Amino acid sequence: MIFRNRQQAGQILASRLEKYANREDVIVLGIPRGGVPVAFEVAKALNQPLDIFVLRKLGVPGHEELAFGAIGSGGVRVVNANLVAELGLSTCKLLR
Repeated sequence: MIFRNRQQAGQILASRLEKYANREDVIVLGIPRGGVPVAFEVAKALNQPLDIFVLRKLGVPGHEELAFGAIGSGGVRVVNANLVAELGLSTCKLLR
């Protein structure tokens, strides 16, 4: 699906998440950079609080646009093990 902009994307996503509107056990998380405008529209439409989850993409050496994972606040680390294995990367060396 192609969207006009992130605002429209957030509005469409919110329409699919209506069951989460006005609940006390829901928070909307946005990921900088492009995810925050989408999350803002979702939070607004669902009447939910918005917070931001800061993370850093872990790029493949020599192919910086290709991510093999991400690290986030609170010690969160997500690694695409299949990609790491396919490229023969050692996460021990990459995460130092």
